[in-house]
Amino acid sequence: MKKIKTAFIYKKSNPYMSKTAWATTYYHFFMNALNRHSELEMSYFPAEKQFDASKLKDNFDIILLWENNSWGSPDELTGIEHLDTPVICRVNDAHDAKIMKKIPYHEKYKIDHYFGYLQEPYFHKYYPKNFKYKEIFYGVEPSLYDNLTSFSERIKNKILCSGASAQSNLLFRLKDIKRGERGLWKMYKLRTKCNELPYVDYTTTLQHEFINDKYPLLLMKYCASITAHSLYPVIKYWESTAAGCLTFMEVTEKNQANILGFKDNESAVFINEKNYESKLSEYISDPNNSKWKEIAQAGRLHTINNLTNDIAANSLVSLFKEYVTN
Repeated sequence: MKKIKTAFIYKKSNPYMSKTAWATTYYHFFMNALNRHSELEMSYFPAEKQFDASKLKDNFDIILLWENNSWGSPDELTGIEHLDTPVICRVNDAHDAKIMKKIPYHEKYKIDHYFGYLQEPYFHKYYPKNFKYKEIFYGVEPSLYDNLTSFSERIKNKILCSGASAQSNLLFRLKDIKRGERGLWKMYKLRTKCNELPYVDYTTTLQHEFINDKYPLLLMKYCASITAHSLYPVIKYWESTAAGCLTFMEVTEKNQANILGFKDNESAVFINEKNYESKLSEYISDPNNSKWKEIAQAGRLHTINNLTNDIAANSLVSLFKEYVTN
């Protein structure tokens, strides 16, 4: 079978394209999962301010871009306007599309299709309706979650919460309002509220030793973990479950985290602003109940079967095939 020749273009200084980045979720997907896919022939083109895309002519079936912005992709792709090669682009935060001036890159980079883990309605809330988009849930590298710490050997009287957070004080909230759609309180409201509980162990993104490929080891220290993002589901949702944690997962009509396929009280415990205290305290008051381990195991199984980098790579290849005929 003829492989799909794919040219992946990204900015050389992009920190996420290094194994030394604080988070290696992106690195493993683009550099490992895609590279080992049996239907892809990957070629990597790191560049900085400018990349001459004309040299790709007739040599590749797909051009894959890190993102539609010059932060992670080259500032300029010269010669791309003369190519007929389909351009597929990862999308990051959608709410900053106008602020970061991302929309003009649609024409500038000749983008045909976008993909990411944002829910489709959220993407099109900020991007034109005619921009094509596909949900792909990448980020969990299976090998990092092979050797799990036994559930019985983990911390059970505390619940882990990690990552960025807001602050509850009035001064911070007043300043945060000025950030508009990029406000931390909008994104991390429930996560911030959870952090105020005495039995929640909170650590920020960088204030611990478990960075790079070590983040799963932090998760495996705990029986239970909180994953909360008030606007859309993020990689922490499937990282936590992959690590075998009983995952308290913010799932609401607004963030549409139900698209991940987890089931409440079966493969995760769904929380929101109204029930989070009662849901978390139910676990803390009876951490030895066997049902918690059963939910954690079901969540891990769902993730390994549906939400790993290899599954995501299959989904991206299916998208490529919409533009490439072998």
